[in-house]
Amino acid sequence: MPTIDNQKFAYAAAGIALIAALGSFLQAGSIWGLAAAIVAAFGAVFAYALFKYGYLIIPLFTTFSRIVQVTDTGYEIPPAQDVILKNVGGIYYASAFLIVKIYESTSEKNPEENAVFSQSFERAISSVKFVTKFAMMVYVKDMTEFRSRIETKRAEAQLRLARERDKPDPDVLKLDKFEREVAMWDMQISKLTSGIKPMASITYLMTTATGVSKEAAAAAVKAQANELRATISNALNVEVTQLTGEEMLKCFEWEHMVPPTPQEMEQSVA
Repeated sequence: MPTIDNQKFAYAAAGIALIAALGSFLQAGSIWGLAAAIVAAFGAVFAYALFKYGYLIIPLFTTFSRIVQVTDTGYEIPPAQDVILKNVGGIYYASAFLIVKIYESTSEKNPEENAVFSQSFERAISSVKFVTKFAMMVYVKDMTEFRSRIETKRAEAQLRLARERDKPDPDVLKLDKFEREVAMWDMQISKLTSGIKPMASITYLMTTATGVSKEAAAAAVKAQANELRATISNALNVEVTQLTGEEMLKCFEWEHMVPPTPQEMEQSVA
């Protein structure tokens, strides 16, 4: 499936920055050297932005340039890269993907809490009137440098929590989210200390709607995605976000083939 790869764009920008930096060194003191230095600085910043926020930048780029991607199997990714379309017998089908971020494991809950969680899940899915796919991938994480990454993420979460607490009028929902995130990282570090092998899971949702046109199908599936996001996040106290760009395309690819090793899984979600 042809896709616009964030990393390829980032590597290209980094290459331009390197060439421009070399040019500025060779033409030091001239107008061409100054221009090359500016290009080098822009290329370096753009490369970093693509590596860090490519999933946001690329959809904006394709939207403004109105780039439409079409696969050899008939699927179409519109410029906004927020749904996947296909024409079947004159009717358009549109699918959307949502990521579910769960900060608490069922192994960390007592039996009563797990029973309440199961009941909340059943009530949530029974209130949804359209077909929804829940997908979960699990794997044992590679211990190499894993603890240092966890400690870094915990420090980042603690910093976000401290900044929100220091605000004159802190957001209660953000405080709850950041506190649960810090607690999750603390629990993972505690498990590592006790010798338990770290498990990771990726959970996402998929929903599909139809329409007589591309626009109608896309609008219908976005409405379903919004309903799913509100229903699941409120019922299970989790964070649910609709995916776009490369992140959405990864979920679409996972419908056919998943990464075969934990290392490849880590790289695909990095």
